[in-house]
Amino acid sequence: MIPYSRQLIEQCDIDAVSNALKGDFLTGGKSVSDFEEALASYLGVKHVCVMNSATSCLHVAYQIIELKRGDEIITTPLTFAATSNTAIQCGATPLFCDIKYDGNIDERKLEALITPRTKAIVPVDFGGNPLPIHLIKEVCEKHQLYLIEDASHALGSTIDGVKVGHVADMTIFSFHAIKPITTFEGGAIATNNTAFYEQAKLLRSHGIVKKELWNSDMVTLGENYRLSDIACALGLSQLKRLDAFIDKRNEIAHYYDKRFSNNPFFTTIAIDQNKRSTYHLYPILLDRSLWCSKEDIFKALHAKGLGVQVHYKPVYQFSYYKERFGEQSLETAEDFYRAELSIPCHQGMSMDDAKMVADTLLEVLTSIKGCLL
Repeated sequence: MIPYSRQLIEQCDIDAVSNALKGDFLTGGKSVSDFEEALASYLGVKHVCVMNSATSCLHVAYQIIELKRGDEIITTPLTFAATSNTAIQCGATPLFCDIKYDGNIDERKLEALITPRTKAIVPVDFGGNPLPIHLIKEVCEKHQLYLIEDASHALGSTIDGVKVGHVADMTIFSFHAIKPITTFEGGAIATNNTAFYEQAKLLRSHGIVKKELWNSDMVTLGENYRLSDIACALGLSQLKRLDAFIDKRNEIAHYYDKRFSNNPFFTTIAIDQNKRSTYHLYPILLDRSLWCSKEDIFKALHAKGLGVQVHYKPVYQFSYYKERFGEQSLETAEDFYRAELSIPCHQGMSMDDAKMVADTLLEVLTSIKGCLL
């Protein structure tokens, strides 16, 4: 089975983890600050604070802006549930903005959702395709809102050669196993705001500051969201190859772009020429005539060894959200969900694998389309 995405662990990664296991500190040691400094240098930002997941980072970012009961955030329904779940954990209400047919939030529809209770806009770089973040920032500045960019898919993505992570008040990255680099689980807040960075460090470690000798003080209520030295050692090793990983994903994606051009079964998502995507996902959007056959297509591709997946069920369709916030429907998000399949595209694949994926996909769709005629 070729999965839609997966980690690539090589001997250098195993050696890095092994060396960390033999060290004096398994957590709270120098590997953590080394990884943070390397990430900040890679991104070109002032500060990076790593944590045990991107979910933890979102929760901390919301606490930093003092998100509370009665507040609202505006976000996308086409994301993993953590983007909005963590806002709810702070007592706030997520308002969902419809998307464009590239999977990213529709920045043209943001202002209509802003109310006196809106505290922040939280868009997601879907699949690694960079958002029009400067346009969203303009909306935030006009209405004096915070901008928190969930770039969990987009570590290493660029706009005009500048890496994602420079524009928002805080940008969230993920190092989950199937992201372009991994620390097993893990995430980071990138920011140019020194006060936010200091708060993030405090909140990830119980709100405790060390004073003198054994003395310490708890100055705020925090969590244990620390990332271990073992994880950071792996992250440091992986980060050295991130650009090579992204190059491989782009090579496969560009092959798919050419191979699938003008096919009768689905469309692909074009990335603007001034952007570079990590291609955490390579989504295809099935023709409407195939939406009713999507489950059959999914099963047939898995039977053929292609580990396709669907990204994402709109968050507001989950039972919890329906019970708490009522029924919702956004037209483009619904259509995108009906159409979308993520096909294998990752650094562990060869170009022969990519050819097999393309051949198999077109073969299965030809067969199923024929049955519908």
